[in-house]
This record gives sequence, C-alpha cells and structure tokens, in this order.
Amino acid sequence: MVLVDVRKEGSWLVSTWRLTYKVGWEQICKAVHMMYSFYHDAEILVDGNPVAVARKEDLMALDEAARLIIRGTSDIIKVPLMVTFYNQLQIVDVVVACAIEEFQEADYREFNQSLGQFLDSVELAMYQ
Repeated sequence: MVLVDVRKEGSWLVSTWRLTYKVGWEQICKAVHMMYSFYHDAEILVDGNPVAVARKEDLMALDEAARLIIRGTSDIIKVPLMVTFYNQLQIVDVVVACAIEEFQEADYREFNQSLGQFLDSVELAMYQ
C-alpha cells in the first residue's frame, strides 16, 4: 500500500492508503481474516454495524457490503488501530491512537516507515 495522507485529529493519526489494485469483498475478508489473529479484543463492523464473530473462519462468510472495519488493540503495532476497507475501491483508511511516542506526530516519512510494511503484508494476504 502507498500512504496518500496522514493527519492528526485529536489523539489519533488518521491516514489514507492506496492499494495496488481495486479489491472486492473476498479480498477484503481475506485481509481481515489474517489481521484478526493479531488483535486484542478485535471488533468487526460491516457498514458500521458490529458483527459477532464466534470463530475467525466466520469472517470469510460475511455478507457483502460497502465497507468492512476491524478495530481493537493491535498486537503488532501495540496501540489501538482501526482499519477500514472499501469494497471495489483502492482506498484503505487507517486510524492509529497517539498512545506511544512513535505515533505522536503526523510525519509522512516516519508514519510510512511505522506502518508501511505491516500494511503491505495485509495487502498481500488479500491474494493468498
């Protein structure tokens, strides 16, 4: 993914990323399926509505919608992280809590270094 923009809004860094290709619902579900294991108390929302997830595999059977959100505390990034995927679009929104020094400022270069590799792995999971 390519970082398009990052800005600070209160105690959050809000960013927009561009995927290499537009993705469909199946690819989005694959990405969230991969990410789910790396969240503490993950919450899933489909078009803004919370969805109960009994097993990780349930994520692959979600009814298609316009957007899919995964949020909670990331075990990898170590802070609250919300990722919003949009069906049939190349855009992903990522919101990170300014909870540690690494995420205090909306510096494009540093933010890209902090999240770029992680989000590239998420994108790759869409095609496995």
